[in-house]
Amino acid sequence: MQKTSARRFGALLVGLALVGAAACGGDDSSAPATEAPSTEAPSTEAPVEDNGVKCYEEAQSATATASTEAPSTEAPSSEAPSTEAPASNGELEGMKGTTPKGADVSEEWLAKVSAFWECKGNAALEDFNYAGEAYDAAVVIALAVETAGTDGSAHADEIVGVTKDGTKCTTFADCMAIIAEGGDPDYDGISGPHEFNGNGEPLQGSYAMLEFGADNRITEESNNNLIDASAPESAIVELGTTSATREGDGQLKIGSLLPETGNLAFLGAPEYAGLEYAIAEINSNGGVLGNPVLYTQGDSGDTSTDIASTTADRLISEDVDAIVGAASSGVTLTVIDKITAAGITMFSPANTSPALSDYADDNLYFRNAPADGLQGAVVANQIVEDGAASVYILNLDDAYGNGIAAVVKNVLEAAGVEVKGVKAYDPAAASFDAEVAEVVAADPDAVVLVSFDEGSRILRTAVENGIGPKVKMWYGTDGNMGNALGENFDAGK
Repeated sequence: MQKTSARRFGALLVGLALVGAAACGGDDSSAPATEAPSTEAPSTEAPVEDNGVKCYEEAQSATATASTEAPSTEAPSSEAPSTEAPASNGELEGMKGTTPKGADVSEEWLAKVSAFWECKGNAALEDFNYAGEAYDAAVVIALAVETAGTDGSAHADEIVGVTKDGTKCTTFADCMAIIAEGGDPDYDGISGPHEFNGNGEPLQGSYAMLEFGADNRITEESNNNLIDASAPESAIVELGTTSATREGDGQLKIGSLLPETGNLAFLGAPEYAGLEYAIAEINSNGGVLGNPVLYTQGDSGDTSTDIASTTADRLISEDVDAIVGAASSGVTLTVIDKITAAGITMFSPANTSPALSDYADDNLYFRNAPADGLQGAVVANQIVEDGAASVYILNLDDAYGNGIAAVVKNVLEAAGVEVKGVKAYDPAAASFDAEVAEVVAADPDAVVLVSFDEGSRILRTAVENGIGPKVKMWYGTDGNMGNALGENFDAGK
């Protein structure tokens, strides 16, 4: 297992992060949808299809050599063929930014997930953003069901417990063995140690500080540059229990509410891959409560459509016990009430909005991606470490963009860095000439860009105006840091 070096920022500055955001999700503009990932999900009426387990078992033969041949970033990917891109002059070189990444993700595990996904008839994974979190979501749910002895609502009360204060275990099989012996498992997953707060979210996070190289792609070295961050003690809350009384039938059924379509569709393939890989592994190891786990797939779309609501209604009618998703915090906020009212567990692998930390969810909502307060502080601290004396912040005008922008601003000002401006823009705008002109006029040392797909057009405008990453220090976040940004930039998108 390849380990990566990590740095740790203290909780003091992170404590400034208690503001609203709607994270990776935060969503969702009316930007053109990315091409939907290919998924071949099984019917909800049957266990995960045989070739899921067969593909899982086949993937176990994947070697570390194979894994090194696969892309090794965990950042967003693009379906755009790089062969059609114009020649690049490396205009993005030096731009830095964050994406959540577990410190213990190995090349071997990534290779196995990729091999599994291809075995199921899908295109090779370009990146692995939130694959580990989706995998862990399924494992934690399964362990909680086994611990509770039911797939009914009561299993939600065990989810926090299986992530902390027990006997450490790192695989589903090992954790199940602890439960079988009457013990209490403490699952440390692919995406991190979890250690859930009483409200069902991690108290700590790990981020890769990614950096673009001369080819406008994320450098291999920066994938191993990890930064740990912890929430302040003031964020700790007591464990709650659910009042839901939905009964189970003895067979865990998981539904997915993840982006096949919409402006976060680039996250779909790795999330589906991680989730389906976990379910296949669980079933290969005997399932839960003595039965195989059932799975039904669903699209979340984005907040510009009603797809998530329609999917949620279908999943509820199909009597799922847990839903993995949504990726977008904005989408989650549109369906969380109906899902939790049905007594169904909702577990997101990518939501990061602090607005969900104290949401009235009857203790049925969970997530294993850390809240944006941690990410915003990590970005700001990197800027301070790099020596910038002044900064301009450009962010898309939604809860995600405004929330991270507020955290970055607060942390920078507390560190004595001048914030020369904060501009919230419309991500669906025809051009960003006016916004970039304001940055030019402000003449900061550094620029923070909190964006989704439209980030490539903003950066191209910045380059054309002489303030691109080769001239100013630019920083991004999980909504834009990845090879998709470089590919779109090169293609003029």
